[in-house]
Amino acid sequence: MASVEPRAPGRTSRLKRLFYKDGTWAFLLLLPNLLGFLAFTFLPVIASFLLSFTSWDMLSPIQWVGMDNYAGLIHDETFIKVFWNTLYFSAVSVPLGIVLALFLAVALDQNIKFKKFYRAAYFLPVISSMVAVAVVWQWIYNPEYGILNYFLGFFGIKGPDWLTSTVWAMPAVIITSVWKNIGFNMLLFLAGLQSISESYYEAAEMDGARWYHKFRYITVPLLSPTTFFVTVMSVISSFQVFDTVFLMTQGGPARSTSVIVHYLYETAFKYFNMGYASAMAYILFFLVLLITLFQFWRQKKWSIY
Repeated sequence: MASVEPRAPGRTSRLKRLFYKDGTWAFLLLLPNLLGFLAFTFLPVIASFLLSFTSWDMLSPIQWVGMDNYAGLIHDETFIKVFWNTLYFSAVSVPLGIVLALFLAVALDQNIKFKKFYRAAYFLPVISSMVAVAVVWQWIYNPEYGILNYFLGFFGIKGPDWLTSTVWAMPAVIITSVWKNIGFNMLLFLAGLQSISESYYEAAEMDGARWYHKFRYITVPLLSPTTFFVTVMSVISSFQVFDTVFLMTQGGPARSTSVIVHYLYETAFKYFNMGYASAMAYILFFLVLLITLFQFWRQKKWSIY
């Protein structure tokens, strides 16, 4: 009796096998996000990089100018000013925000009453609208009837015109930014603190260590991975600050609070110089990239895993 050759799987069988593969469903479920990423992130990034070598006002034809936009930034006094303003903002707001968030996290990690209420209260500004925050802090900083100058008056101190002073406007913006974002960093530090085993503190107490010894030699070293993550995210965020400046001071007075992203916004959407703004964006990108790579290089020497 002749043997029957097995039939090759047909098209229906292949489709059925494809239907039951995990990779097929993973691709289909990720496809909307991938299309959104390509359309609204990847392609605009490539387009803006090409635009950084052109001159374009969104109305006239695009003109290729090569490296002229990047060369122009070096001699642009306004860009140099906002560049230093951005460094000033980052150098003050990042360490101040990290230190305050760490101490708040340590305080709220103790056995105190209404602990959950305090945690929620400190996190509330993070989810609050920046418009509402700006309005509240503009009232606080008001030189005539603001609560801050009213409080300083009790000590015989005449408060400055916070948001209209070239000296005090940037510190005022920094205080507002730190206040709004401190809850997020505090939450990260709380998560890090709760991952530290109590056995370390118990052993330190048996050796007679005081609270500051435990903080210095146990809490800070074992929180170093969290501190590193918070530092990287805070630096990136500080270089991208825009809404606080735009809503509170519009970059004034005399550009004392204008930062790179604010100047970029004005260049692109006020003066419609898209090529120059794109070049500025890539200068900011490479600056943040270099700082982040430096942080990753340094963290190997002080971070404990």
